[in-house]
Amino acid sequence: MNASIQRAPWLPIWAGLCASLVGIGLARFAYTPLIPALINAHWFASSAVVYLGAANLAGYLVGALIGRPLAKRWSGATVLRGMMVLVSLTFLACAWPLSVGWFFAWRMLSGVAGGVIMVLVASVILPHVSATRRGLASGAIFLGLGLGVAASASLVPWLLEKGLQQTWLGLAALALLLTFSSWAGWPGEHGPQPAAPGLPQPAVSPAILVLFGQYALMATALVAPMMFLVDYVSRGLGAGSHAGAAMWGLYGLGAIVGPVLYGLLADHLGARAGIRLVLLAQLAALGALLVSHDLRVLGAAALLIGSFPPGIVPLALARVHQLVEGHARQSATWSRATVSFASFQAIAGYAYSALFAATDGHYGALFGVAAGAVVLALLVDMLLKERQAMSLIANSSAR
Repeated sequence: MNASIQRAPWLPIWAGLCASLVGIGLARFAYTPLIPALINAHWFASSAVVYLGAANLAGYLVGALIGRPLAKRWSGATVLRGMMVLVSLTFLACAWPLSVGWFFAWRMLSGVAGGVIMVLVASVILPHVSATRRGLASGAIFLGLGLGVAASASLVPWLLEKGLQQTWLGLAALALLLTFSSWAGWPGEHGPQPAAPGLPQPAVSPAILVLFGQYALMATALVAPMMFLVDYVSRGLGAGSHAGAAMWGLYGLGAIVGPVLYGLLADHLGARAGIRLVLLAQLAALGALLVSHDLRVLGAAALLIGSFPPGIVPLALARVHQLVEGHARQSATWSRATVSFASFQAIAGYAYSALFAATDGHYGALFGVAAGAVVLALLVDMLLKERQAMSLIANSSAR
């Protein structure tokens, strides 16, 4: 093991946290509070601003597809450093709204970097972590997602007081600072590589297919509250923008707690049991959005729902490690899972927007679809149990 890692075992974790914070936490979530400012400053028309927001999700899917091929050509650590620099450049470029095409290209590149980071970051770091601590370690790595949500609720509004261009420049400076602070923290080049060429593709067992299906359904479920919770509280319930901001703050607090909490669940309960428990909790929280108008109840639901988007990542990753042996096979399976997640997340974003327009702004329909996706994810897990039982019966009969 790398001597620097022996001296400072937290350095790779810090590098991973910075990568997820820059590539996904800031690159994606910091855009949400910028939407009103972009419209009010007349940088782009309101329809174009929404379209530009979707560019990051489309780029994320591309990044999830090309992450492993990039790691075959260069080392994982080199690619991750490059992606963090790329995100910093996208923030810098977005400070000048030269055209919709210019802005779209840079927003899409930020999504590409985020997808590559999501595919590679755990594969580069976790082989250097004890197996009994990997759930907690992956939770710490993906804490960056939650910190990005929190920053979008606190840092971005503060930067916006300085001006819209200054906000983009501030985000670029922060991303560069995090990039350079983590530069030496990545594991050495001679360590296990995230994608060794020439190895066979991992076998796709029923359990892995179930995980892919669950992960896709979880992506579908999390998009609705992520996109519409604040608008629902502020406009749908008439509670005003301050109440909406408070809900987003609680959502961000949950996002900070989620990765580490869910990682501990994976370590102590097992990944599959942890996923079941989390899905049941999310179903209860979405139910609260459907039946209650009490802001205190909705605040508790926002806290719980906010833990879900970043928290399910270490749980799903732990499930991959549970089902697949060998570092290269685990990396390939995780890449496929990320592609499944990214695909359904992008599709869900457009589908929810279309449903919102078709129902004349009926928030209950959106949250109902999200709850239905959670129910399906639980049913898919039960289907695997049934298939395993039938397989055991068949084996017994054969004997």
